[in-house]
Amino acid sequence: MCAQYCISFADVEKAHINIRDFVHLTPVLTSSILNQVTGRNLFFKCELFQKTGSFKVRGALNAIRGLIPAPSGKPKAVVTHSSGNHGQALAYAAKLEGIPAYIVVPQTAPNCKKLAIQAYGASILYSEQSDESRENVTKRIMEETEGIMIHPNQEPAVMAGQGTIAMEVLNQVPLVDALVVPVGGGGMVAGIAITVKALRPSVKVYAAEPLNADDCYQSKLRGELTPNPYPPETIADGVKSSIGLNTWPVIRDLVDDVFTVTEDEIKYATQLVWERMKLLIEPTAGVGVAAVLSQHFQTISPEVKNICIVLSGGNVDLTSVTWLKQAERPAPYQSVFV
Repeated sequence: MCAQYCISFADVEKAHINIRDFVHLTPVLTSSILNQVTGRNLFFKCELFQKTGSFKVRGALNAIRGLIPAPSGKPKAVVTHSSGNHGQALAYAAKLEGIPAYIVVPQTAPNCKKLAIQAYGASILYSEQSDESRENVTKRIMEETEGIMIHPNQEPAVMAGQGTIAMEVLNQVPLVDALVVPVGGGGMVAGIAITVKALRPSVKVYAAEPLNADDCYQSKLRGELTPNPYPPETIADGVKSSIGLNTWPVIRDLVDDVFTVTEDEIKYATQLVWERMKLLIEPTAGVGVAAVLSQHFQTISPEVKNICIVLSGGNVDLTSVTWLKQAERPAPYQSVFV
């Protein structure tokens, strides 16, 4: 596995040692109403309770701690582009080590995420929504600051850090049959897949993404990396990025299936978790829930009974939740009262 992919399970084990004293062991919760709706036993890995409000701190801390101590000393700066959560995480991790951080975010990033990045002491710079714009601005900032790039999802140390989620889940839910993971750039699902297939190969790993940003689905369907052709429009701002050169081989080989969900399905699932589980997840975390509630997921064998959904984060901009009035309950969920 090490030779095939940019990380191995040994890298995830090392990441666990690197970060375990700096992150929360997030809880796994259950919901009887959602078990009833789906006919399965659902377990929710609550990364919304993680430091900085999302799973992203795992990868950011592992990457930063990998730079310390370096033979040449601390880097002059670290730089990244982010829809918000990785930016917060890197700002937090860099602050712990006294390293200046520069975060490139799209103008459309939620205000709560931009404010949190600044609160952790990082400098914010803005780009357009496209991956090309973000990368161009990031390259310019790297040259100006002589900073080191910590990619939000293609950096191997970041991927290994995210894989520690699976190490915890396999201990917390020993009888788990499958994990469902939101996918944008693919760092989390790739790290989780590497870990699960090394420790428990029979456990399924499913990716979930918005239909409006379905590059992972298209890539699996075509058997080749197929990025989104244009910046996607989705309420799930954390998964607008396309999978990349490092995450694609892992996803191609080790992710068992990819489920796509509509915007209404994401909105409804997010609201359902808010109201039934009292968990303030962000819509990106609702993508995995929506996938398990979807009609397509009903084609999965009933033997896949115990399913863990990674609730990836909870950084919600409450001042902009206008979509609640716009959300329509998808047909399969008409009998679910909220």
